Amino acid sequence: MKLQQLRYIWEVAHHELNVSATAQSLFTSQPGISKQIRLLEDELGVEIFARSGKHLTHVTPAGKVILETAGEVLRKVESIKQVAQEYSNERKGELSIATTHTQARYALPATIKSFIERYPDVALHMHQGTPMQISEMAADGSVDFAIATEALELFSDLIMMPCYRWNRCILVPRDHPLTQRSLVSLEDVAAHPIVTYVFGFTGRSKLDEAFLEKGLEPRVVFTAADADVIKTYVRLGLGIGIVAAMAYDQDKDADLVALDASHLFASSVTQIGCRRGTFLRGYMYEFIQDFAPHLTRELVQEAFQRHTRAELEGLFSHLELPVY
Repeated sequence: MKLQQLRYIWEVAHHELNVSATAQSLFTSQPGISKQIRLLEDELGVEIFARSGKHLTHVTPAGKVILETAGEVLRKVESIKQVAQEYSNERKGELSIATTHTQARYALPATIKSFIERYPDVALHMHQGTPMQISEMAADGSVDFAIATEALELFSDLIMMPCYRWNRCILVPRDHPLTQRSLVSLEDVAAHPIVTYVFGFTGRSKLDEAFLEKGLEPRVVFTAADADVIKTYVRLGLGIGIVAAMAYDQDKDADLVALDASHLFASSVTQIGCRRGTFLRGYMYEFIQDFAPHLTRELVQEAFQRHTRAELEGLFSHLELPVY
């Protein structure tokens, strides 16, 4: 059994069983990958992939278990490389982050600018996606960190650490009747068509829970993953917008009014998550603390020693998170 063979089966499984695409991504030949997979299956005495002619159709039950173990082996190998790099050149390497548009656009710029200035020889990669995609990337080791509000708690292999708490605002044109209300009610909001985040994005669940608790059915007429897109359609008169308060810029959005909605919807917590057992290099600790100053190196290390979700929550229960 060769490490290269484990990498091939892992990559094929993560390229939708497309051997050609895998070969292109690994800069090697398709026949070479197919041959090595067959040699591994022959050695193990089981099929990892089921086939129809020359095409792979699905992962076998045995293959699923083998792939899970192969992933763990490959991550351990990567950790060994990270350890070597940390001791050979602590200021050079890579850092990959998966996050949503809202975090990338509004929460992370200052941290990333500061990090790049401090570590010019660290290649920083940002991946954007849905909270579920982001969590999956962190859980399978495709990225170092996932930064999101939703879905991280669905993956038991992730160490989740709270960064900050945030509230929502309601965006309306300056001549909208809601601007005349001293305090907007949930009934007021439900009376208008709503433009907001796609379900599963940026704390959308808190919004739905609030309406459900009041027995109200909101008229959500348009959803998007991007707060800037939501603002565009509010300007077109499609409806009132409900977005993260941090997404409102007083200068760039001067044609819109942001109405406080913190009394209508429970606040949400953005978290940073990484896979349990990940080797964190020095600059990774610094990135975390720059983004969330209360997450010191010592606290993060202590989090990695906790074994259950309840233990993690207990560790962070005393923190007073900043509110945005």
